[in-house]
Amino acid sequence: MHIAAQNPSYVRREDVPAGELTKEKEIYKDQARASGKPEHIIDKIAEGKLVSYYQMACLYDQAFVKDPSITVEQLINNAVGKIGENIRVRRFMRFKTGEGLEKRSTDLAADVREALGE
Repeated sequence: MHIAAQNPSYVRREDVPAGELTKEKEIYKDQARASGKPEHIIDKIAEGKLVSYYQMACLYDQAFVKDPSITVEQLINNAVGKIGENIRVRRFMRFKTGEGLEKRSTDLAADVREALGE
């Protein structure tokens, strides 16, 4: 349910490709420069915005949909503590209704004429 609602792209921070992180960091740096921030704090601003990116894109960093006061990682750790088994999410798959289906285009008037034998 959480994955369907929040649509994460990755399980953990370590799963985010380095190229994507570099691209995101450059976007954040450009935004900070455009807003007139001093050059010496631009890297810190970019790092801070990366935390927000992780919270959006990584399952373990997201706030749990049923209890936003905890993250998914905290939820899993709580479950590990209760049952004593090591639990990890290694991967997930998200399906979207209608995804991959081609919309069929029909001419209703022609279908009616054909059904009536005209």
